[in-house]
Amino acid sequence: MRFDVLTLFPEFFVPLINSGVTRRAFQSGQIQVVLHNPRDHGEGNYRRVDDRPFGGGPGMVMLAEPLTLTLAQAQSQRKKPAPVLMFSPHGRALHHGMVQRWSKSEGAILVCGRYEGVDQRFIDAFVDEQVSLGDFVMSGGEFAALALLDAVARLQPGVLGDAESHAQDSFNAGLDGLLDCPHYTRPESWNGQQVPVVLLSGNHQRIEQWRRQQRLRLTSQLRPDLLAHARSQGRLSQEDESFLKTLSS
Repeated sequence: MRFDVLTLFPEFFVPLINSGVTRRAFQSGQIQVVLHNPRDHGEGNYRRVDDRPFGGGPGMVMLAEPLTLTLAQAQSQRKKPAPVLMFSPHGRALHHGMVQRWSKSEGAILVCGRYEGVDQRFIDAFVDEQVSLGDFVMSGGEFAALALLDAVARLQPGVLGDAESHAQDSFNAGLDGLLDCPHYTRPESWNGQQVPVVLLSGNHQRIEQWRRQQRLRLTSQLRPDLLAHARSQGRLSQEDESFLKTLSS
């Protein structure tokens, strides 16, 4: 799959491609990332890509024309037109289901906004979907693009050392959409805190029961919305419900 990224700061993406376990997805060619700088199509000698907003107000707005030319360049280099995503507070919050969808796609063109925003006419003409990381504002869409690319990369076959690793991630269908359980490693005692005895028992049935209960407990405490969704989807067993009742008693 191929992701073309429209960004004024292409250097932001170098560590993602070259560092960490997810670099395997990029170096193997499973995911191709091509960077395009709108400043290459900027106006005048200074390659201007922004201007003051009509109607007044603070900040600058990214010009439609440099973005349009950059987008056309990116589309022309692909075998067929790709959907255009822009990262914006107006978008739907990125979630695991969206990541899974893009991890099985042929990719997309990612538009990273900057400054006060992007000329709405560009958005209306070309953007197919807007995506947000949450109810807060960052200084640019690059951070959201990095998050999406990293999340998509780790779902590619062979990227993680153990094929079961991402199946046990929080939000994954393998966990029925629940948060993951706590994890422990050596030493058994650290700062006076012991590893839960059940994890040392070697009894895999008891260990899995404990992990399931911890997932239910954490999700109930920290993300009751996820628990409600799992319940509405019929993902909780009678045993799950019985355990949850003990938490509220």
